[in-house]
Amino acid sequence: MKQNVFFLLCLFSLSLFAQDYFPDNKGVKTRSSNYIAIESAIIHISPSKTIENATLLFKDGKIVDAGKNVKLPGNTMTIDAKGKHIYPSFVEVYSDFGIKDIESAPNASQPQYDPNRKGYYWNDHVRPEQSAKNHFKFDSKKAEAMRKAGFGAVNTHLADGFIRGNGSLLALTESENYNQNLLKEESGFYYEFSKSKQSRQAYPSSIMGYTALLRQFYHDTKAYEEGIIEDKDLAIEAYLAKRNLPQLFSVDDYLDAMRADKIGDQFGVQYTIIGSGDEYKRVEDIKTSNAHFVLPLKFPDAYNVEDPFLREYLTLGEMKHWQYAPANAKILAENGVDISFTSKGLKSPDELLKNLKKAVERGLDKKTAFAGITTQPAKAIGASDLLGTLEKGKLANFIITSEELFEDEFKIHENWVQGQRYRLEPLDVIDISGSYELVLSGVLHELDIKNKSGKFSAEVKKDTLKLGAKLTYEDDWMTLVLSDEDKSKEEYAILTSKIEPFQTSFSGKAILGDGNTTTFKAMKKQTESSSEEEKEEKEEEDEAMEMLSMTYPNSAYGRASAQTQPSHILIKNATVITGEEAGTLENTDVLLKDGKIDKIGKDLSDRRAEVIEGTGKFLTAGIIDEHSHIAGTSINEGGHNSSAEVTMEDAVDPDDISIYRSLAGGVTSIQLLHGSANPIGGRSAVLKLKWGENAEDLIYDNTPKHIKFALGENVKQSNWGGNSRFPQSRMGVEQVFRDYFSRAKAYGEKKASGKPYRYDDEMETLLEIINGERFISCHSYVQSEINMLMKVAEEFDFTVNTFTHILEGYKVADIMKEHGAGGSTFSDWWAYKYEVNDAIPFNAAIMHNQGVTVAINSDDGEMIRRLNQEAAKSMKYGGVPAEEAWKFVTLNPAKLLHIDDRVGSIKEGKDADVVLWNADPLSIYAKPEKTIIEGVVYFDIEKDLAMREQIQKERQFLINKMMKVKNKGLKTQPIKKKEKEYLHCDSLDDINHIHE
Repeated sequence: MKQNVFFLLCLFSLSLFAQDYFPDNKGVKTRSSNYIAIESAIIHISPSKTIENATLLFKDGKIVDAGKNVKLPGNTMTIDAKGKHIYPSFVEVYSDFGIKDIESAPNASQPQYDPNRKGYYWNDHVRPEQSAKNHFKFDSKKAEAMRKAGFGAVNTHLADGFIRGNGSLLALTESENYNQNLLKEESGFYYEFSKSKQSRQAYPSSIMGYTALLRQFYHDTKAYEEGIIEDKDLAIEAYLAKRNLPQLFSVDDYLDAMRADKIGDQFGVQYTIIGSGDEYKRVEDIKTSNAHFVLPLKFPDAYNVEDPFLREYLTLGEMKHWQYAPANAKILAENGVDISFTSKGLKSPDELLKNLKKAVERGLDKKTAFAGITTQPAKAIGASDLLGTLEKGKLANFIITSEELFEDEFKIHENWVQGQRYRLEPLDVIDISGSYELVLSGVLHELDIKNKSGKFSAEVKKDTLKLGAKLTYEDDWMTLVLSDEDKSKEEYAILTSKIEPFQTSFSGKAILGDGNTTTFKAMKKQTESSSEEEKEEKEEEDEAMEMLSMTYPNSAYGRASAQTQPSHILIKNATVITGEEAGTLENTDVLLKDGKIDKIGKDLSDRRAEVIEGTGKFLTAGIIDEHSHIAGTSINEGGHNSSAEVTMEDAVDPDDISIYRSLAGGVTSIQLLHGSANPIGGRSAVLKLKWGENAEDLIYDNTPKHIKFALGENVKQSNWGGNSRFPQSRMGVEQVFRDYFSRAKAYGEKKASGKPYRYDDEMETLLEIINGERFISCHSYVQSEINMLMKVAEEFDFTVNTFTHILEGYKVADIMKEHGAGGSTFSDWWAYKYEVNDAIPFNAAIMHNQGVTVAINSDDGEMIRRLNQEAAKSMKYGGVPAEEAWKFVTLNPAKLLHIDDRVGSIKEGKDADVVLWNADPLSIYAKPEKTIIEGVVYFDIEKDLAMREQIQKERQFLINKMMKVKNKGLKTQPIKKKEKEYLHCDSLDDINHIHE
């Protein structure tokens, strides 16, 4: 009996076919010069064209023809791929494949402020001269992994620096010859908001610094091209030679995508954006960019929400992102955004198809998904003539698969790259993996067959008894040898069957252990349960997307619409604190119409207006914070002692929850100020807190121009551990001002001469100050420095607009009045660091009594919600009258910001930025009931209560959903404890980059 079994095993181990003509993929050095035809396949020429029972003919690595009735030359070698699918191999746009590690700059103890290269651009992080070919070494292991994932070509680059130079397009063939892999030496030009590790140059250290540097670089390339810059610059020359390549910009979030696009629009550059996966949050803005977005497919894991304490650290926005991220591609595609996909961020390239399938399950059109890994990435890098489809003349880069893309049983059998064959799983083997009900001698068994890269194995159970199982599967013949788990027993059976294509069962003869023969049948188990599970999951996802409707921002307290048209609102019978000569008006009506204050009076009517009863309530102008750091992605650009070229308008974060919280405190406008890292800081952003609208729509239209200066300890690095950047003393700070304004005057004279000049954003800004076109808000504490800056300003014939903080303002109030400077101060902060030891809470009152325009500011994301109470403190400390104290947070900051013609008081014709309070706003019991900006209610206390209930429902829904993920044993991520960080003048989030 044993001899019979051995004979059968030997018999079925023999191949029934002649050896394949092609050698295995290992060691292939040359391409065949013969014609090769893949026959009887379902060929997907492109996302829009599929031909069944077709032939793909190619020679010398290029496609000759594809379709039905293809005429084959006499020397054609054929391969039968009946029932298989052929797709173009995938194209990767963003990669550092094969790029050798580069040496990092030495870890010096002090930051570097000057460049470490000569003959190149003044900033080391600008490296357009870099080219992938100079850093490339073929990586066989990674190439094999990418081929297994379906890729045939990869665009690689040196992922280092801000302006990174060009990438190269390579075929993923095994070759020691770089030129054999090379498809395009220069295939795309790369950018990313990050530094080069080859330099420790401190600038830029913030998003504003990067955007300013990019603008200046474009200005300088223009000047260089026009011969205005005479010194040779190898970096600029390299850029000019490569600027017609596709421009690819990698970003970390949708805000950075829009920042990059804004600069591109300014200089006529259309970037392809290597995205972040959160573009759905502002899809309307993404659409207006007209950019092609290359989307990563790294989706966040569910959070482990078992611990109810840790659960409280998880924001609704984080939870909703987990839900929405897989639908990002669908949302963009449905809104007409041009998309493709990248494996960027994935642990291995084979995750791309798995995650893309998830995106398809979330509603992404299959053809769009197919195009996103073939035709679209080829187009993005200007390689549509080579890659992306299986049309005549293109490279023979294609995969042969078992099923259609995105089907459950989809497997890649082979990947052909430039006509070279890479076999991943046997093409001529029918995949028999799955779960079966095996009936042998009338007894039911459970049969599980697994397929791992073409190697099959089996597990068999009889009731609870696990049998020994050895499966051999070759040339469409399956042999399964069964034995008892106890190998000492000689009871076994040998099952053999011929496997036919497209079967859901197989049967054959079985030789039993006693020598008798019988028949068996294996029926593949029905997948109804899994189908039901998939159906249930789809219904659950549909329910989730319906319940968790998109809001702006897509987080707690988000608005249903990104933009809201102003309505007519009539507030009746309120106590109106006008802030004007009219003073306080009792039982007065105010009509808001078309975003303006239309009428103030009694017994007003408007049949189209929503009527709000104001009896017993107080109506005021919205609070204005002259000095704020909310709604900013970053605050300090400390890489230079002057950063006049940067603007906070590039760092606006419309999704900051502090905007909503500030509205709940009655704040309607702020000046988003640069920090105090340097004597000359960045330009301001004056914002209206239109919660839900995008960054650009928050910025005042026709905004007055402002800039942040700073004095004291911070600018000379007393508190930050630095001791190498000039200035290091208060005398040095003065010298910085004199030096830069002298240079600005000289720049202005050259500009006025009519001769060609290099446009300099920094000098343009400083010239605006000298010309009275830009207003300084100066961080200040000590009287000696306050006097110093006023003297410098008078020397250069301009006025310091505002000294902010100015806790020693009471010492120099008379001089400030004479100079024309205003004072914005804390109400009662003192002695929190050495240079404020002399601060007193009477400061605001004393300056006010001297005729200085006084404002109370927050400089704090928490205090901004209580500015009404901060203003009231001036009544206690100094006896300031109530109406004047209220102006400290309304009309006076509006005057300091030069927007008092629009806001700051209730006056006909001004913007409808008003707040309805339940009590006198100077009372500690007062709460805003409605905060209105330009006739739109952005905070409503009753709606707030309703939203809180909805937020709890959404949170609980998502917690339950994540618990299901955990219970299924799927991967989850831990919740990290974190608190909301409120940024201040001296926040170190950016400055730390200087000392890294």
